[in-house]
Amino acid sequence: MSLGYSEKVIEHFTNPRNVGELANPSGVGEVGNAQCGDIMRVYLQVENDIITDVKFKTFGCASAIASSSMATEMIKGKTVGEALELTNKAVAQALDGLPPVKMHCSLLAEQAVKSAIKMYYDNNGIAYDAALFAKLGEDGHDHGHGDLVEE
Repeated sequence: MSLGYSEKVIEHFTNPRNVGELANPSGVGEVGNAQCGDIMRVYLQVENDIITDVKFKTFGCASAIASSSMATEMIKGKTVGEALELTNKAVAQALDGLPPVKMHCSLLAEQAVKSAIKMYYDNNGIAYDAALFAKLGEDGHDHGHGDLVEE
């Protein structure tokens, strides 16, 4: 089943962490890519600026599910500010790499997290620099119009 996937990608695909929904989330982010059909939704629970719980639901390929799982693991227990620093490159590296044609999956995971944080900020009247969310659409969601930017 490898198809160029690392053992970590296969592990997070076959045994994803943090799958599901949160009943009363502090923020929800949903992003999708019209070209590949992947859709990710991330739910955050924030208490005292700490992400105390995070869940995801993803419709997509193995890389999309693995990227969602890894991203949620990477931000759980972090401050909201630390979670905002999550990059698609960091998600891909934590998975020991993704095939080049699947790098957009790690970007979707990054954008889903940022979209959920934006909703959290908006719902709580927390001021933020709009540039932090520049790749997201006007409604806070990415609708597959952004390009993959690798650092």
